[in-house]
Amino acid sequence: MVKIDHDKYEEYLKKIKRSRIAVIGDLMLDVYFWGRTDRISPEAPVPVVSVTGEEMKPGGAANVSLNVKSLGAKPYSFGVIGNDMSGSFFIDNFKFHGLNTDNILIDKKRPTTVKTRILALNQHVVRFDKESTQDISKNTEKKLLESFIEAADNIDAVIFQDYNKGVLTSGLVKNIMSVASEKKILTAVDPKIKNFISYKGADIFKPNLKEAEEILKRKIRTDSEIEKAGIDLMDKLELKRLVITLSERGMAIFNSNAIMNIIPAQSAKIANVSGAGDTVISTLVAFICGGASFEEACTIANFAASIVVEDVSIIPVEPSQLKIRLEKSGIIQKRK
Repeated sequence: MVKIDHDKYEEYLKKIKRSRIAVIGDLMLDVYFWGRTDRISPEAPVPVVSVTGEEMKPGGAANVSLNVKSLGAKPYSFGVIGNDMSGSFFIDNFKFHGLNTDNILIDKKRPTTVKTRILALNQHVVRFDKESTQDISKNTEKKLLESFIEAADNIDAVIFQDYNKGVLTSGLVKNIMSVASEKKILTAVDPKIKNFISYKGADIFKPNLKEAEEILKRKIRTDSEIEKAGIDLMDKLELKRLVITLSERGMAIFNSNAIMNIIPAQSAKIANVSGAGDTVISTLVAFICGGASFEEACTIANFAASIVVEDVSIIPVEPSQLKIRLEKSGIIQKRK
């Protein structure tokens, strides 16, 4: 198990506060309706939820930006929203959380992606999505690239947060990867199956097990199959480092020599796994920017995910909670 000296961990946090991390991908607005249900509708065999509260939060790539900010780094958010009421709500909510909207484009031909969840007694009743999965226009792609190039000299790392909603087109990814390589910007990818080959040469690639199966077109079950899959992915995409998240099993990490290490999951109570991948990639990148080793950053990210899955909604990781959990687990060695 990784052990981190207390003072060393504090140095990581200080350096994170000086780090600037770009997040580019599919921005979403997460909407929650909370309530209770005690009867079935007379119109159809579905529960009637009496709404007692509602909440809006940054979702998708926006949640990654929120996590980056929560950890202390400065996020630069790049993405697209629609010219609609949900887009206005998104901008207001983004600003409420202290996030900068300068590089968020408004596309009149696309709706803002909205995921609406209805919950009763802390249980999901239903989720409905409003979205477009069409690729953004060439003009919008060009504007996003120009915005990134303008900001690139101030960026330490870039996270590609892909949900297959059309923002991360093959052309945009390849161009940003090229700029990042030229300027020695760390590249980290939370991928989906579409356009995955465009991320060739990424510094960090973080699929979940299902995504790894889709990319390799085969089932992956045993530890030996996970190891073979990791080696094949690193070879196929010429990756520097790889993380395959394994849900309740934790994560398999592969260093630059393709040597695998499995880090077990830490959460005792799982209420909602949505957003856990966002937390992992943002924490991993933030701590690498802070000077942590790959294995240290992965271990810390694993514990960060264990915190957020315990909440029924999607929340950013809180540094104070993270530190307490790392100390309790013995990862951070307290001062004597």
